[in-house]
Amino acid sequence: MKKYDVIIVGAGPSGIFTALEFAKRDKVDVLILDKGRSLNDRLDSVRASALNNRSVPSRLFGWGGAGAFSDGKLNLSPEVGGFLDRYLDDRSLIKLIKYVDKSYLDHGATTKVYGADDETFSKIKGEAARCNLKLIETRIRHMGTDKCPDILENFRETLKEKVEIKFDASVSDVIVKDSRVKGVKTEKGNRYYADFVVLAPGRGGAEWLDKQTKKLGIRSHMNPVDIGVRVEVPAITLSHITDIIYEPKLLYRSKYFDDKIRTFCMNPYGEVVAEVLDGIYTVNGHSYSDKRSDNTNFALLVSTTFTKPFNEPVSYGKYIARLANFLGDGVIVQRLGDLLKGRRSTDDRIKKGIVIPTLKDATPGDLSFVLPYRYLVDILEMIESLDRFAPGINSGHTLLYGVEVKFYSLRPCLSKSLETEITNLFAVGDGAGVSRGLVQASVSGVIAAKEILKRIK
Repeated sequence: MKKYDVIIVGAGPSGIFTALEFAKRDKVDVLILDKGRSLNDRLDSVRASALNNRSVPSRLFGWGGAGAFSDGKLNLSPEVGGFLDRYLDDRSLIKLIKYVDKSYLDHGATTKVYGADDETFSKIKGEAARCNLKLIETRIRHMGTDKCPDILENFRETLKEKVEIKFDASVSDVIVKDSRVKGVKTEKGNRYYADFVVLAPGRGGAEWLDKQTKKLGIRSHMNPVDIGVRVEVPAITLSHITDIIYEPKLLYRSKYFDDKIRTFCMNPYGEVVAEVLDGIYTVNGHSYSDKRSDNTNFALLVSTTFTKPFNEPVSYGKYIARLANFLGDGVIVQRLGDLLKGRRSTDDRIKKGIVIPTLKDATPGDLSFVLPYRYLVDILEMIESLDRFAPGINSGHTLLYGVEVKFYSLRPCLSKSLETEITNLFAVGDGAGVSRGLVQASVSGVIAAKEILKRIK
């Protein structure tokens, strides 16, 4: 069996940017393995499901990972999109963000950056503070859900002659001997050997990575579990903010439980979409560069950090999502007014509303049978504060979709260069719990690759 210098498990943004570093050097033999398919095959599958009204195929695996079907936001502020400030000082992190941003630009990303000037941002931040909301300063380059696949395919063109890529190659085990990584084994029984292995499974592979770390005896830290709903309102409700900042990052601390709730992945003039992982449907949002809906959607996520003896946050998130699927045969949608009146939404009630759902096959239902009381109280509290900041959000017509869950709760113990406790085994990206977005996922791949290149030399 051929031996490689480096094996990368996962072809999402973190895996791609790991490979890009090696592609800039001569004579580094790299193999990328991914359980999914090529980007063209993925796109064909999604189109076919839409035309034939079939269930949505997984948008999380294959070339580009979940990023291929994201709304394509490049968050250029170090405070947003991950936890890399735990491994790098601010100056180094900012430098690497600029480095990966240039690569996105070179591969077709738009040159436009959203972000308010200091005076405008201070004014908006003050308005948020008066509503008990903290506004995080952000600079965003928005590529759009429609442009993301093209840009990620451009990355593949850059890499195709320089690295070997195998799809439909689900890794079952990491091969380790004497506390040093030796390669990987696939579910089909193939073994691939290398001096270095980078695990970049993406957020869809977070549970897989958790199982691998437990097998190998690698200790883990527990990140917060993020569970909540996706909110859909008329775009005009937030346009005075989104037209300037595009995606306001707002934090709220609940009065009753003292939990942290945050807005996540705001999509001005976008649409709500369903995602599926291991047969479990969750909800997300998209926005496009060249078409608009009449609505804006965003997630409200409650962050909870569990303590011992509980150590299966991903399983907990899946349990909540399964409950929604059990009651709603997929994603549930409910009018806020119906939730507050203690009744389920129906097709007729939603049709009478002023917000037309952009996710057409969501099932009208009652989220109070799904979300724990604590989460419902937190979410409703923040909606009240958001309504003071942007009047109209706390409307009876506002739509809530559930549930939205982020599966990246466990983070293996890593060095400053993102190496695990196994020598020459690295873990990067959303699946490793070090990032929560395209930019920091990409940066994490660069960090690991640069350390490996030092050792190869």
